[in-house]
Amino acid sequence: MPQMMPMEWMTLYMTFLTTFLMFNIMNYFNQSPNKQESSKSTVPSNKMNWKW
Repeated sequence: MPQMMPMEWMTLYMTFLTTFLMFNIMNYFNQSPNKQESSKSTVPSNKMNWKW
């Protein structure tokens, strides 16, 4: 295989880097958040009056 010029290595690197970044960005923003309906659920709390 003939040796590639440094400029060709740079364009190859940039091509793979942009492809990798675009793939990751698209996968990151493609996920829709889980939409949970807001239900008012009260958490039972034990209120104790401590008397020391």
